[in-house]
Amino acid sequence: MSIDRRKLLKTGAAIAAVSVLPTPFVRRASAQAAGMTFTPEEGASLRLLRWVPFVAGEEAAWNANTQAFTEATGVQVRIDQESWEDVRPKAAVAANVGSGPDMVMSWFDDPFQYPDKLVDVTDLCTMLGEKNGGWYDGLRGYGEQDGKFISTPLCAIGNAICYRDSHVKAAGFDTFPTTTDEFLKLCQALKEKGTPAGFPFGKAVGDGNNFAHWLLWSHGGQTVNEAGEVAINTPETAAAIEYAKQLYASFIPGTESWLDINNNRAFLAGDVSLTANGVSLYYSAMKDDATKELAADIRTAILPIGPIGQSVELHQASTISIFQHCKFPNAAKAYLEWMYQADHMNAWIEGASAYCCPALKDFSKNPVWTSNPIHEPYSKASGSLRPNGYAGPLGPASAGTMADYVLVDMFAEAVTGQRSTEDAIRNAERRIGRYYR
Repeated sequence: MSIDRRKLLKTGAAIAAVSVLPTPFVRRASAQAAGMTFTPEEGASLRLLRWVPFVAGEEAAWNANTQAFTEATGVQVRIDQESWEDVRPKAAVAANVGSGPDMVMSWFDDPFQYPDKLVDVTDLCTMLGEKNGGWYDGLRGYGEQDGKFISTPLCAIGNAICYRDSHVKAAGFDTFPTTTDEFLKLCQALKEKGTPAGFPFGKAVGDGNNFAHWLLWSHGGQTVNEAGEVAINTPETAAAIEYAKQLYASFIPGTESWLDINNNRAFLAGDVSLTANGVSLYYSAMKDDATKELAADIRTAILPIGPIGQSVELHQASTISIFQHCKFPNAAKAYLEWMYQADHMNAWIEGASAYCCPALKDFSKNPVWTSNPIHEPYSKASGSLRPNGYAGPLGPASAGTMADYVLVDMFAEAVTGQRSTEDAIRNAERRIGRYYR
C-alpha cells in the first residue's frame, strides 16, 4: 500500500481535540469502512502511557495516526509521556492499583511482572500476525505467555556502535574492528589520542542493559540455563567482567553513573568518539547546525563479536499492554489494530527513520531500511535480538531480574572496584536467585 506521509504527518506532534461522532452506528460504520475487526464501545475514550520519544518524526507519526483514529471512530486518546526509567514503575503502580492509563508502551518483559492485570490480546495478535507475515520470534516472546498474548509486540529499538570515523582512523584503524579483542585495542588507542569511548555502567534502561548483556553473552555467560536455574557463576562471566574492567579503564570518567541520555550528550558534545545507541543519535546530530559537521563523521556498526564467535545483542524491545481496569477494551484493541494497519505502521516506521524496527515481518520491506547506510546495522535488530532472559524462559523472574538491574550492577560493582570480580558475581547470583526460586 502507498504511504501518504504528508497527510499523516501534517498534524504535527500535538493531538488536536476533535468532535465525537454522533452515534454508535456512525462509529461502527467508520470502523468497518476502515477494514477494522474491533468496534469501540459507545462513549469510549482511552489513555496511553508511553516512553518519551528520542526521534521527533516518530512521535509526529504516532500522534498523526492517533488523530486519524479519533477522526474515524470518535474515540479520544490521551497520550502521557514518561522518561524511559519512569515508565516501568508508573506502569507497575497502574497495574497493581487498578487505575490510571488504559494502555502502556513498556520495555522488555515488563508485562510478565503483572500478567493477571492485563487484557488477553490473543485474538488481536493472531489476526495481526496472519495479515502481516508473522511475528519475529524474539519480539513475539515478549508478548506471549503460555500460548496466549498478554501484550502486543511493538518494536525493537536497534542498538549499534556509533563512532567518529575520523577519530577511529586517527587511532590507527582503517576499518572498524569486528572482534572484542580488537575493539579493546581501539578503545585504548582512542584514550591515548584524547578522544575516548564511553558506554553506560549506570542504571540505563536501554543503553546500560544492552551493554551489560552484550558483555556477558559475547563471552559465553548467561544468567540462567534452559531450565531457569541460576547459572551466572561461571568462568565465562568472570572473563566478561575482566574484559569490562579493561574497557572501563579506557572510557571517559563517570560512566558508572550514566543513564540513557548521558552517552548521547557526551557524544554530541564531542566528549566521546564512540558509544552504542539507537539511530536517534545520528539524527540528533543532523538536526542541529552546531553538530552537522560531527554528523557527517558518524558511522555505525554492529557490536563486536566475542569469544563465542557469533553476534549476540540485546535490543530494546517494546510492547503495548492493555490493563484490565480499562473500561473500553474493544476500543483499545481497535486503536492497536488501527496503528498496525499497513499505511499507518509504515508511516510510523518511516517517520522514526529506522529508530523503531518492526515486530511484524512484512514491515521490514519498508524502504527506510535501505535509504541510508547509517541504517544498515539497525535493519536486522528484530530478527537478531536475544531475549534478556536467555537461556531460560521469559516470565516474572526474568522481568524482575531486568527491572532490578542485576547484570548492570554486577559489572558496575566490579569495574569501579566496589567489589572483586568474584564477589560481584556472587552478589549477582544471590540477587538472581531471589527471582528464580
